[in-house]
Amino acid sequence: MSVTHSFLDPIPSIYLGAPDSDQALGVLPGHRYLLAGHGYTALKLTVIGSFGALILSIVLFPIFIPIVKYGYDYISAYIGYILLAVVSFMILRDNKKIWALFIFLLSGVLGFIVLNIPGFGNPLFPLLSGLFGISTLLISLNDNTSIPKQVIQDDLKLSKKLTLKALLSGQFSGFLTAVLPGVGAATAAVLSLQFTRNLGDKGFMVLTGSINTVNFILSMVTLLVLEKARNGAIIVVQELVVNFSMSHILIFLCVTLIAGSLSVILALKIAKLFSKLITKLNYRVLVIFIILLIIALVTLLSGFLGILVLIIATAVGLIPAIVKTTRTQAMGCIMLPVMLYFLI
Repeated sequence: MSVTHSFLDPIPSIYLGAPDSDQALGVLPGHRYLLAGHGYTALKLTVIGSFGALILSIVLFPIFIPIVKYGYDYISAYIGYILLAVVSFMILRDNKKIWALFIFLLSGVLGFIVLNIPGFGNPLFPLLSGLFGISTLLISLNDNTSIPKQVIQDDLKLSKKLTLKALLSGQFSGFLTAVLPGVGAATAAVLSLQFTRNLGDKGFMVLTGSINTVNFILSMVTLLVLEKARNGAIIVVQELVVNFSMSHILIFLCVTLIAGSLSVILALKIAKLFSKLITKLNYRVLVIFIILLIIALVTLLSGFLGILVLIIATAVGLIPAIVKTTRTQAMGCIMLPVMLYFLI
């Protein structure tokens, strides 16, 4: 289920603009592909990322074991300073540095407050849905955007160099999410983007598709070496299997490979269905419906406090589009709390 989830997760982000915590950044280029008539291509890129990451992670599995075993304590001791350096680099490379700093701090303070509210259920859902989901949908609604006919193109031109570059970035990102508590896929993607230049939208979609798959495989390594589970499915495995050994690893890797292969077919078939159906709907009505659906889900999962967070986060999420700066600065909502966690 966890492997299948990593393959299917980008579908609502691309076609509906409704991200979860792991797909928050992917909704931006993914939605651009959709509005250009290439939503299927965007999903196919994430599938390439997921399956490519699965194969590469299995190949590199023997190497990950000593890296995690001997490098975990060293990396975790300096992650706060690494994050601080990366954030500084993110802001300094932005054309509008003052606005970039303002958006990072504003979203960071919002994230810190929201994530530390006692008893607040599913805080990331209203936070990220506002910053990256509803704000994006409102902008497209204001621009009177319509979804063009979707081109279902089976042949995809993607250079081997770019694919390998994106997959290796995904390995690095997945490594961070697997070994470091508090570092999610979106934060790890931001980190990778600072070290990997010129990925473009294609490479970025491959990257975002790969991270959760890498995280799942590497969580097996952390369970084997550190006896720590960094993935929900692996936590269940930890509870079911008392003495987790290499023989269990081999079985799980085989099952994961089979599940991943089937998930490729399933994800592409669902994407084709979505591509055919979405153009038959009135885009304006669809956007309003999605916004209302997100509001309903936030109310159900996070209560009326979640609605308040959603409204504030949406307002903050609109700022980058208004001032014409990069929206990745809004990932401060996660990066600042994580950075403070490691530094303080």
